[in-house]
Amino acid sequence: MKSRIVVLTIAWLQAAGVAFASPCLYWTGPATDTAPALKSAGISRVCVPPDQAESWRAAGIEPVPTTDADLAARELLPVPGIASRVDLVSSTRSPWVDANGWRFVRKPDGRFLYELPAGRGALAAAEASLFDADVVLKIDPADLPAVAEILSFASQIPPSSLPAIGDLAVVDDGTPEAGEVMNLLARRNLLYAPIAKRSSASAGAITVTLGTKKYPRKAAANPSEFALRIRRELTDDRRTLRVYGSEVVLARLTGDSAHRRLQLVNYGGREVDALRIRLKGAWRVENLRVAGKPEAAPQDVAVTDGATEFSIPELGVVAVIDLTGM
Repeated sequence: MKSRIVVLTIAWLQAAGVAFASPCLYWTGPATDTAPALKSAGISRVCVPPDQAESWRAAGIEPVPTTDADLAARELLPVPGIASRVDLVSSTRSPWVDANGWRFVRKPDGRFLYELPAGRGALAAAEASLFDADVVLKIDPADLPAVAEILSFASQIPPSSLPAIGDLAVVDDGTPEAGEVMNLLARRNLLYAPIAKRSSASAGAITVTLGTKKYPRKAAANPSEFALRIRRELTDDRRTLRVYGSEVVLARLTGDSAHRRLQLVNYGGREVDALRIRLKGAWRVENLRVAGKPEAAPQDVAVTDGATEFSIPELGVVAVIDLTGM
């Protein structure tokens, strides 16, 4: 297939907790030449320049007229994955994960854009799926099969409107430093909720407010030490969720008193084996869905010491787990 520009637009249908929504491919190639390849990949609608809409409709694919102005108005996101951060001094060799979930949480009404090199399309599609966001992905055409696999997986996930769960509150004053705090917490799977001001935090909650004596802004300059400090203050015993076996799998947890949905994205670029999950409370794993692994099933499930633990034997890019209270 000839090289073409591909853009995936993810228009979210519900508030926090929706796993995936139907994307729209922006395709600059002629419908007569490329529609068969898109149909084969399972694509049923495309975002196209307005003057190409009729040709796509005639080819049997629903067109969504899209102008260049929409793309130009969106916030450009970093490419997700593992990156080298030579600008940071740290006592740990933990990999640096470039992830954008905190940006989606910070701007729930934002409009975002990815411009992705080959090999990153599926990861970006999976990452964007976790959050209530309006996202466009420009992917390399070579990634179309991998992205289509994620989208096929996505179409099988029932929507959910469960609220996000957080163990911490972060006062978001709109500064880059506050954004970096949220980024650091997300990278360590420390669940948080952004709030506009300290008085909005629930009673007894740990609230991170940069610029205070307890959390001076300069402390965030060392990301590993700052995240570790907050983790120690929270304590592992009080954490709702813990992920063992990988430092490159990031989680999003939503739920209420009777249900939980855990969504996982693997940023490492290779399969993770024997990932172990610990979730506070007594829960029954109702569904474990792993992209590319239709026979996936939880292993070594145990409810002990006030928490539920289970293993995921293999994780490629993304998994969605639904649980109900016992």
